[in-house]
Amino acid sequence: MILYPSVDKLLEQVNSRYKLIALGSKRAHELEQGSLPTIAKFDSVKPIGQALEEIEAGNVIVDPDETEMD
Repeated sequence: MILYPSVDKLLEQVNSRYKLIALGSKRAHELEQGSLPTIAKFDSVKPIGQALEEIEAGNVIVDPDETEMD
């Protein structure tokens, strides 16, 4: 269960739970591979929590070109 950031706050940034999970997972993998963080200090120590904090801050968004289906 996610306690922080709250799911309600996250859904203000991403309009779908599915997109939220996909975006969080992708960003967490990027952070694990050495991508530079978009926040100076995280409350979470795990990459998935850090990714969700970035999403809540509005620093990571869904790319509409990647979500389109052919």
